Formats: sequence, structure tokens, C-alpha cells
Amino acid sequence: MPQMTIGRLAQAAGVHVETVRYYQRRALVEAPRRPPGGVRRYGDAAVARLRFIRRAQEIGFTLEEIRQLLRLERTPGCRDARTLAAAKLAAVRARIADLSRVRATLRRLVSQCDAGSARSCPIIDSLAAPDR
Repeated sequence: MPQMTIGRLAQAAGVHVETVRYYQRRALVEAPRRPPGGVRRYGDAAVARLRFIRRAQEIGFTLEEIRQLLRLERTPGCRDARTLAAAKLAAVRARIADLSRVRATLRRLVSQCDAGSARSCPIIDSLAAPDR
């Protein structure tokens, strides 16, 4: 029997009330009917759904990807879930490679700049240079 208010639901799931409302607007979490003159009540399934969404976001899934995972939760779809996760992993690897290149460039620029007496700054000069 559902017994939690939206505030208790949010607290139990470790999110803010506005997050619950946002997920409801995005149709990721169902809003129970409001009884006449009453307050909506949520059950444990809503807590589980919010935790699922939060954990999926923590590992980088977008809300649209989470929507797909939630659809797969209702039907046997491990192969499809694996495909989504593999695509996310490939995107993460690409992002890490990009960030590694950014780090190398920033290290080089910082090492070139003594932040001192030079008339021009290698960092500014590099950023202002035409594309190669």
C-alpha cells in the first residue's frame, strides 16, 4: 500500500522533490492519482525506480538512455541493455582520450609559461593562433 508523500519519497531515494517532479514530467516516474482533497502517496516501487535512475545517471547514462533501460527492465532485454552499456563504454573511452589530449596540451602550455617576464604569454599566443 503506497504511503509516502513526495517529500518522503525523495528522501528515501536520495533526491530532491523537484527531481521527482522533473522525472514525472519526463515520464520516467509515474505520478499516482491524487485522491479527492488528498495528497499523492508513493510506494516502494517508486523509490526503487528513482534509485535506478540515479545510479544510471551516476555512471553516465542520459535520461533518454535510462528511458530505454527502463523499457528493457519490463521485458527480458539483457542483450539490448548490454548494447546500450557497450555504446556508453565506447563513448566514455573516447571522452577519456579527448581529456588526455586536453591534459597534455595544458601541461605543455603551463610548462612553457613561467608567468613572469616574457613579453607575450605562450598560453594566450597559442589560443590566439590561427587553426593549423
